Amino acid sequence: MPATLPTYDHLVPPTTGESITMTGGKLHVPTHPIIPFIEGDGTGPDIWRASQHVFDGAVRKAYGGKRDIAWLEVLAGEKSRDRLDSWLPDDTLKAISHYLVGIKGPLTTPVGGGFRSLNVALRQKLDLYACVRPVRWFQGVPSPVKQPELVDMIIF
Repeated sequence: MPATLPTYDHLVPPTTGESITMTGGKLHVPTHPIIPFIEGDGTGPDIWRASQHVFDGAVRKAYGGKRDIAWLEVLAGEKSRDRLDSWLPDDTLKAISHYLVGIKGPLTTPVGGGFRSLNVALRQKLDLYACVRPVRWFQGVPSPVKQPELVDMIIF
């Protein structure tokens, strides 16, 4: 990880919070980590608002109010195209690379050339080739499977 903050053209990092670091293959998460997020397209803004509330509440409860997250919005997708005329700006890639952890909402697949989808572009540019999908049933949720309680797998 770089020792200094990267410079950005369109992002302003939070004034509070610290970077997550990695030493010897282990993540070191500070008390107030800065975590970039991509709100996403379509239902993304609605999903993000609800998710952020849940994440913040879970951290507050798990750590007795002694930890919190400094969120940093980074742009990708339609919002990025509308504001910066770029589907996936360099600032976004630099921020996610620097802070090591990020959260992404659903993104539109642009029509035209360049790349298959923003999701694929993010995975390739950030060298993230695992798309891990845990699958399990939650009691009380209707399921078309005859014995949903037996469903517990990870797809990658």
